Parts: sequence; structure tokens; C-alpha cells
Amino acid sequence: MSDQTYIPRVYGRRVDKPLRARQATLMETLLPRIAMPDPESYLQADREIDAIDPREIFPSAKEIWMEIGFGGGEHLAWQARQHPDYGIIGAEPFTNGVAKLLGQIEDHKLENIRVHFGDARPLIETLKPGLLDRIFVLHPDPWPKKRHHKRRMINPWFFDQAARLLRPGGILRVASDIPDYIRWTLMHAQGATQFEWTAERAEDWRRRPDDWPQTRYEAKALREGRTPAYLTFRRN
Repeated sequence: MSDQTYIPRVYGRRVDKPLRARQATLMETLLPRIAMPDPESYLQADREIDAIDPREIFPSAKEIWMEIGFGGGEHLAWQARQHPDYGIIGAEPFTNGVAKLLGQIEDHKLENIRVHFGDARPLIETLKPGLLDRIFVLHPDPWPKKRHHKRRMINPWFFDQAARLLRPGGILRVASDIPDYIRWTLMHAQGATQFEWTAERAEDWRRRPDDWPQTRYEAKALREGRTPAYLTFRRN
């Protein structure tokens, strides 16, 4: 990754509490079978960038979606159940979150999910362009301290990469319950001429769409009195 594209680490801790026995087993057995190709190997000097082809991973999928930072995997697994003929890529650096998703994959026998366990940025940079139909960034770490704002996932680099990966007409969804992060996202969206914000009235961003299931992060925000916003952008 060049110095011009480098962004500081955008996530905090990797592990919370120890995994349960079943979760540890799934990390050892299931994860290797559904893991995305290692993007680091494509970022070496002797390999071309944009080398991972999602269509080779999901050759018969009607659409290919990607969720960046899927947390406990509730949204990703729900979408996979609702769209068994779609391929869905999930990226998450948090061990416990990956383990929770693996449990849902096994419980529901989901075969249309592939997982990148680690920093999403190398994967984003090595995917072939124009092949994704949707990208989700739901309740990302807000990094509230000003000196940490450079770690936020939503930034000019991200909008450029999202525009590169999405087909024309593709959808980017961003959710947050932090007002400053919503303002931050809309501020950077104004400079991303490849996207248009689809909201026509306040209800469009205040009400969660029916095909957008609630996550545990959203439920926690509501319990604590924070109101989420649901932003949808379309690739021009």
C-alpha cells in the first residue's frame, strides 16, 4: 500500500472475552473454508492490484454485496438468508464478531457468505472494480476524539474506493447513531461526486428501511436514547 493511500488503523481491540468451545472450533474449521483470498499476497510488488475477482468466488450470484465491519453478523446473516442467490462478503477484525457470524452460518446452513477476518482496507484495495452491487457500513466505530478522526472508516479514500468497486447504480448504505458521525459522513459525501444521497425527505433517513434489519448496536443505541440515521447513496 503506498504512502498516499495509507490510513491509520480504523479499529480498536481485536478480542473481547474468550471464545466458547463451539466458537473456537468454528474459527478453526469453518472459517478457513469460507475465507476470502488473502489480499496481502496481492499487495506485493510482484502482483497486480485489483486482482481478487468476486465473480470467481460467486460465479452464479445474481448480485454481490459487501459489509465492512459486520459486528456480530446479524445484518449480514439476515441478508444472506433473504437472498440465497446473492453472494455476500463480510469483513471484520474483531474475533468475537467473526465467531458469532460463523455460528449463524452453521445454524442456518448459509452457503453464500465469504469472510475476511482482519482489516478491510487491503481487501477493498485488491477487489476488481465495478463488480459490487451494494456496500454496507453500519454503525462504524465513531472514534469520537478529534485526534482520532483520521481513523474513521468514512473518509475521501473510502468514497473513492466505494465508487471504484460499485457498479453504476450500485448502493452504499451507512448507518450511525452518533450525530457528529452523520454530519462527518454527509460532509465527505458532498465531495464525492460519484455518489448522490437518495433521501428526498427527513423520513427517508430517520426510518430504517424494511430490508434493513436491526443490529445489536442499533438496539443498544435506542436503549441508551440515541437515534440512528440511515443514509443511502447511489453510485452515479
